[in-house]
Amino acid sequence: MAIIVNTEKCVGCTLCLQNCPFNAITMENGKAVIGEACTACGKCIEVCPVQAITKEEAEKKDAVDITQYHGVWVVAEQREGKLQNVAIELLGEGRKLADDLGCELAAVVLGKNIGAIADELGHYGADKVYFADADELEIYTTDAYSKVIYEAVEKYKPEVLLIGATYLGRDLAPALAVRLNTGLTADCTKLEIDKEHMQLMQTRPTFGGNLMATILCPKDRPQMSTVRPGVMAKAEYKADGKAEKIELPVSFAEGDIRTKVLEVVKAVGETVSLTDAKVIVAGGNGVGGPEGFELLKQLADKLGGTIAASRACVDNGWIDHSYQVGQTGTTVKPALYIACGISGAIQHLAGMQESGQIVAINKNETAPIFEVADYGIVGDLFKVIPAIIEELDKRAD
Repeated sequence: MAIIVNTEKCVGCTLCLQNCPFNAITMENGKAVIGEACTACGKCIEVCPVQAITKEEAEKKDAVDITQYHGVWVVAEQREGKLQNVAIELLGEGRKLADDLGCELAAVVLGKNIGAIADELGHYGADKVYFADADELEIYTTDAYSKVIYEAVEKYKPEVLLIGATYLGRDLAPALAVRLNTGLTADCTKLEIDKEHMQLMQTRPTFGGNLMATILCPKDRPQMSTVRPGVMAKAEYKADGKAEKIELPVSFAEGDIRTKVLEVVKAVGETVSLTDAKVIVAGGNGVGGPEGFELLKQLADKLGGTIAASRACVDNGWIDHSYQVGQTGTTVKPALYIACGISGAIQHLAGMQESGQIVAINKNETAPIFEVADYGIVGDLFKVIPAIIEELDKRAD
């Protein structure tokens, strides 16, 4: 919808300006002008005494014949020839959805020299693997990847398309959705099939994690979702698994790829993979500063795990963002999660509450983290952690 002002009829009475709840109207040369803040609520139309303001219907797109779309597709992300864990997680979830819909599960993978990855995807449960192998696809670019996948979707018409909510996926998914003229639900933490209408129910946190919204896309196809890494269970590897492989044509005209990657610079220093960690020792404001993470690292090393942090620590500059757990960080599901000096804001809980065992250490006995913890220790982490390390040393001896 769009609000239109007929300047010939407008008498400049300013009633619309006075009654607009969003301050979206200004007066220019004695005439009402609708600004970008307009939500098309229609209040100005109601109060206009000369009917100079009207609502214009947006142009409707052609209806999509959703009966032509079948199958669940997973975009299998790979980097430097290595299949990423999020792809295996999506295949695990995609298999459930495909079984509920009674259709095939397919993976689509792009890159250079990726024949081995196409075979690997069959071991993880894909019935079909659509792959494109070309020099232009060796390094990810939005234009190249979205063009190839768009053309494949237009030809084969999957009804569900899942993409990991990684840095790559969060760039690729909206570009694809625009090309395909369909909806996109980002950062999903749960996917189900509505058995009555056979639609994908896409659930994601909203309002800062305080509510969970379930979103449907009933009229457009494919139904697209990005899914947080570390949330879904990985597909089981089967040695005898095999998929039908279908090569996708790759053709780029001049101007199709508008960006050129000149150099790939990898981060210098220690890398962290929170999604793969079996044990995580995480710190919050209670660690007091960057030096507090040295103590947490000692405990993590003893347990064969890694450290992590809440958003507050990252915002304070105590630790790199790659260590952040939570709604705006990484979602993790380790066997053991030890929260040290973390109060337990809902945004942080959204990223770790599916952990196998949660141990909370906090001086505040009313901290929300204790509500999700399996074991709670009320005390100073700088006294509790050294005591735990000492006990672990004794048992090692």
